[in-house]
Amino acid sequence: MTAIIDQNKIPRRALYTGETIPAVGLGTFGSDKYGPEQVAEAVYGGIKAGYRLIDCAAVYQNEDRIGEVLKRVMQEGIVERKDLFVTSKVWNDMHGEGKVLESCRKSLQDLQLSCIDLYFVHWPFPNYHAPGCDGDSRNPDSRPFSVEEFMSTWRQCEQLVDEGKVRYIGMSNMTVPKLEAVLPLCRIQPAALEMELHPGFQQPELFDYAVAHGIQPIGYCPIGSPSRPERDRTAEDIADTQMPEIVEIAERHNIHPALVCLKWAAQRGQIPIPFSVKEPQYVSNLACVTEDPLTEEEMESIRRADKNCRLIKGQVFLWAGAKGWEDLWDMEGTITC
Repeated sequence: MTAIIDQNKIPRRALYTGETIPAVGLGTFGSDKYGPEQVAEAVYGGIKAGYRLIDCAAVYQNEDRIGEVLKRVMQEGIVERKDLFVTSKVWNDMHGEGKVLESCRKSLQDLQLSCIDLYFVHWPFPNYHAPGCDGDSRNPDSRPFSVEEFMSTWRQCEQLVDEGKVRYIGMSNMTVPKLEAVLPLCRIQPAALEMELHPGFQQPELFDYAVAHGIQPIGYCPIGSPSRPERDRTAEDIADTQMPEIVEIAERHNIHPALVCLKWAAQRGQIPIPFSVKEPQYVSNLACVTEDPLTEEEMESIRRADKNCRLIKGQVFLWAGAKGWEDLWDMEGTITC
C-alpha cells in the first residue's frame, strides 16, 4: 500500500499573486528509458502518495496517458481538480504565429483538462530537434535567440491567459541577459522560471535575479538527472550524488544522497521536480522535505560546493556559426548572436 504524505507537512511556495503551490513537484520526462505507460503509472502512484504539482510537456510524448491518470484520480475521489497544479510546455517547433494556441489546445485535450495551471515556453528558441535524436544532430533552420520572435511566442501565451486556457505562464532555459531583454516587454509577467538546478550547478546569479523579480524558480535535474539521455552526457560531468559534501551529509542523516539534494533544493527556495517510476523513490523524494531538515551549516557547505557543472547543455539547438553550447547560455554576459 502506498504511503500517503500529509499535505499539511509539505512546504509551499508563493507565486506573485500570493497563491501558494507545493515546494516539490513530480517530473514526467521519461528520458529515453521509460515509456508513457510507466510514467503515467508513476503519476498515479505519486498523486496517491501526495504529489499535487505535476510537471508535464508536449515533447515528452506522454501527456495523453497522463491525462487518463488525471481523470482516474479525480473519478476515484483521490483529489479534486482544484487540488492539483498541472504544468505543460510549448515545444520549439510550435513557436510560430497561432501555433502556441494550437499546441496548448492539444495539451489540454491530451491532459483532459479545461485549463492548465502553468504553461511554459520550453526553450527560448524555435530550434527544433526530433525527440531521441543524437547529440551531434543539428537543424539547418536553427537560429540565435531573437527578442522579436520570443515576444511573438510570449504574446500567444498571454492570449491563452486572456482566454482562460491557462492560469499562469512561465519561461524556461533562460539567462539573465535574455530576461533583461524581454521582461520589460511582457504584459503578463512569468510566474515561474524552469531551470537546471542541483548542488553541482546552482546558478546563483540567475536564481537571485528570478527571485528579485517575483519569479519562482523551478529546478529540473534536481539530483543531477542520472537517467538523462546519452546525448546530454559529457566526460567532465559531475554526479551530484557522489560529491563528497553531499555524501557526508547523507551519512550524517542516514539517507540516500539524492534526498540531500532535494532537501537542499526545497530549503533554498526552488521547487525541485524529481522523476522516478519506482514507488519507494518517488515517495521518499516527497517525504524527505517534510522531516529532518538540513542545518544552516550543511546548507552553507552545499552552497560552497557548487561546481558550475551544467548537465543539459542544449547543443542540439545550436545554429550554423555557433562556436559551441556555451553560445546558448550567454556566457559573456550579453545575448550571443
